[in-house]
Amino acid sequence: MSAAAVERPYGKRPLIAEANRLMDRNPGYRVEIIGGQILVSPPPDGPHGDVMTDLTLPFIAAGLHGTESRLIQGIGLWLPTGTEDYAIPDLSLVDADYRDHLIENNCYDPVCFRMVLEVTSSNYRTDLRTKVTAYAEAKVPVYVIVDRKHQRLHVLTAPAGDKYENHRPHAPGELVTLPDTIGAEVTLDVAAILKAGQPETSD
Repeated sequence: MSAAAVERPYGKRPLIAEANRLMDRNPGYRVEIIGGQILVSPPPDGPHGDVMTDLTLPFIAAGLHGTESRLIQGIGLWLPTGTEDYAIPDLSLVDADYRDHLIENNCYDPVCFRMVLEVTSSNYRTDLRTKVTAYAEAKVPVYVIVDRKHQRLHVLTAPAGDKYENHRPHAPGELVTLPDTIGAEVTLDVAAILKAGQPETSD
């Protein structure tokens, strides 16, 4: 559905080997390589998981987890930004034949990704900056960010080079209909999503 296939690289993979070691030593942490840098994210809090569950429902109701596409949490996306680069979006909408696009290290060619979605945690700058560039360069057609830090939902479309030509932040009170290029009409209630993802506070 999206653009350019990625050639399968060869040779030694020192960064991937180190990333895999870090994952083995830190169960529950997400380890990614973007721009030749290893990024380690702590396990998400409860509201992060809560909003993730809420987010899957409108996509499933629209029939997007079926014979034409699949909705998958934590699937690896091979990136064209470096010889060992990959990301693990919180949620991805992929073509149903994604299994035919395995590259390596449990990561798949961006050609089969229709949309990626991230819910921010303490490392929100990665989702709002670093991954914007990475997903644009991978030509993922739609990137959605649930920005819990600033209480916004961002929808980015039309990847061009290392950026998205269209980047629209949405505030609570808005209903956002995602581009029909994902395969069906999906409307998100910004206030409900942000409320579900409200970070926990300790007394």
